[in-house]
Amino acid sequence: MTIKRVLKEQIPLVKPSEEDVAELTNLSKNFIDELNSILIKSGIEAEAFVGGSFAKGTLVKKEKYDVDVFVRFDWKYDDISNLLEKPAKKVSKKFNLELERLHGSRDYFRAKLKNKPSYFELVPVTKIKKIHEERNVTDLSYFHVSYVRKKAKDLKDEILLAKRFFHAQKIYGAESYIQGFSGYALECLIIHFGSFEKMLKELIKVKIGERLVIDIEKAYGKKEKVFIEMNDARLHSPVILVDPTYKERNALAALNEETFEKFQRVAKQFLKKPSKNYFIEKEIDEEKLEKLAKRKKAELLKINIRTNKQKGDIAGTKLKKFSKVVSKEIDRYFKVLGSEFDYDDKQSAINYLIVKSRKEVIRIGPPLLLKKHVRAFKKEHMNTYEKNKSIHAKIKINFGAKEFIDSWSKQRANKNMMKEMGITKLKI
Repeated sequence: MTIKRVLKEQIPLVKPSEEDVAELTNLSKNFIDELNSILIKSGIEAEAFVGGSFAKGTLVKKEKYDVDVFVRFDWKYDDISNLLEKPAKKVSKKFNLELERLHGSRDYFRAKLKNKPSYFELVPVTKIKKIHEERNVTDLSYFHVSYVRKKAKDLKDEILLAKRFFHAQKIYGAESYIQGFSGYALECLIIHFGSFEKMLKELIKVKIGERLVIDIEKAYGKKEKVFIEMNDARLHSPVILVDPTYKERNALAALNEETFEKFQRVAKQFLKKPSKNYFIEKEIDEEKLEKLAKRKKAELLKINIRTNKQKGDIAGTKLKKFSKVVSKEIDRYFKVLGSEFDYDDKQSAINYLIVKSRKEVIRIGPPLLLKKHVRAFKKEHMNTYEKNKSIHAKIKINFGAKEFIDSWSKQRANKNMMKEMGITKLKI
């Protein structure tokens, strides 16, 4: 099947139905009108408006919709999260919504529809006239909406295809546990390249270790100036996407090498052999992993991890960070041949690891001059030898990975470390 045919068939599947759009439009209008009325009555100088993908017309069809509602507060206000809480409670009560406060760089609120999986996210922002006046990155959202609506009028289908593709491949989102492509970044990339297909073809050309600079509005003139004028902390991603509304910001600063390499691998496969399957999110196939482990004469670990941290980016990041700690410990005695991290968007995750025993490892001990420590090292290890003026030991791996993690997790130091990281459960 040709790529053009695959993409043509996907377009109707990624677009929300007219009924869904009409319902969300009606719900949003009523919600915004009521919220603005509450703000006026309370004497708070602020105005609510619909933002995000829904406002841009780049909302992808899905079972659960989220509508971003930005509440722009006058510059004179400081603690705008707390200032929004009371109006948020009132509007939620009016529409019989379940409200929860979520922590982020600035606290925001989620109001869920009780009879539907959709929800509103109420995000407090400061009303700014100029980009450089922002107090928080969310203050820039108003300008992002205006830019995309202006520049992407004829590219919405291409943006929807990109979002669905990246989401299906689990590389969509700037959250710390994903470190991938945000919705706004994809919108800007499509505006720059002109199509989903061209974007894939151009981005797979970037070699490992290189950094591609994309400056849509040519804010820097010469691309070399980006590395001189932009903050160094924003220059570590493999693709530097100069925010077309704010030249000092890299819209892909969250993207890491691991996620980008995964994108390139999948993009190359798709371009070589196009299929609708690349747009369908797949659950992890345990049976397939078991067969792969068996074929490699390895061991499959299914590690269940739970945290007490706030669901979303905070919990996901903690769980991902801890899973890397576990993998690093296992790697001391076992080769990690494959891994999958599956976060449930709440407070738990499963880390799948395919591991194979190293059979034997070498541990380097203290220098021979430290005789007391050398004697202690020899007492601890049976098979020792001298090399490079230090004592060494050969350690036979006569235990399995599951046995190792069970033992490791029961050690006092590791128990304390897990507690500090907010990990409440580790089960294999």
